[in-house]
Amino acid sequence: MTGESPAGIDIENVTRWLKSRTSAEGQLLFELVTHGRSNLTYVVSDEKDDRWVLRRPPTGHVLASAHDMGREHRIISALQETGVPVPGVVGMCNDESITGAPFFVMSFVDGHIVKDIEDSKAFSPNERRVQSESLVDVLAQLHAINPDEIGLGDLGKKEDYVGRQLRRWKRQVDEGSDRELPLFNELHSKLEIGKPEQIGSGITHGDYRLDNCMIGADNKVAAVLDWELCTLGDVLADLGGMLMWWGKSGNENSTMNDPPTLADGYLTTNEVIERYARASSRDLSHLSYYVAFQFWRLAAIIEGVRVRFTAGAMGDKDIGDELRGFKVRIDGLLEASASTLEDI
Repeated sequence: MTGESPAGIDIENVTRWLKSRTSAEGQLLFELVTHGRSNLTYVVSDEKDDRWVLRRPPTGHVLASAHDMGREHRIISALQETGVPVPGVVGMCNDESITGAPFFVMSFVDGHIVKDIEDSKAFSPNERRVQSESLVDVLAQLHAINPDEIGLGDLGKKEDYVGRQLRRWKRQVDEGSDRELPLFNELHSKLEIGKPEQIGSGITHGDYRLDNCMIGADNKVAAVLDWELCTLGDVLADLGGMLMWWGKSGNENSTMNDPPTLADGYLTTNEVIERYARASSRDLSHLSYYVAFQFWRLAAIIEGVRVRFTAGAMGDKDIGDELRGFKVRIDGLLEASASTLEDI
């Protein structure tokens, strides 16, 4: 007996697939991870308490390019021997008859995800400092990798990363949104005109921040997660995105939902920049532009999530009051982007 299937999972079919590739025994339990608003993530456990992680696209109508399981599987596989911490890979399934969509399975990495100020209270200031230092070091390590050397040289175009991102997210909002967003369009024009010249290229994670990493027992990054937005291009966009999520003490802007990195012990934004600069020879003089760009891009991403939620595409995830707060959050992000651009 396998019990009732959670949204997006055919327990009988997926159990058969997993048992043919792992040491899983007995009835499997699929627990939907509630953190995250894009691809669906399940922790799978067997009767021996062995665990794995399964990733699949949201149920319902989605933009396929934003939820390419094969791409995410390929990236994590390529990074296995690079020193960048990622989960081990069990396998990829492209047969949609198994559970309605492609999916892949990774090894389970034990540790903590620190997603807000409350979570950060479980750690001392010294432990928090180690976490933030490791977070910066791993990002610099990722950016130092030559994608050609690990088989990712054709993952995407290397040139004009910001321009490509501006076009991509503008197009997805234009095609997917059900409302007018005049400030979004105005900022797109300003960001297009003011984009810095890209110097060099590398692997960009696309959503690099503390709560997209698993923190191990030593308080260092044990695994970088959520590679669905990864591509090639201007790696400083990753640094700008991490700084966007970092937050600043005394900042009245609530768009980032009390990031844990505001707690005592975590590096300040200036210390983040200094530590990254010591590990990289890249010109960091245009970082404010990249932060403004990331506020705009996050607004585009969340607009897509809002549309999918409205269409009932997120399975049985409970996001409660967030539905009513989507528009307020998106407006706040666009205002933060505009404000950051004004300060440049």
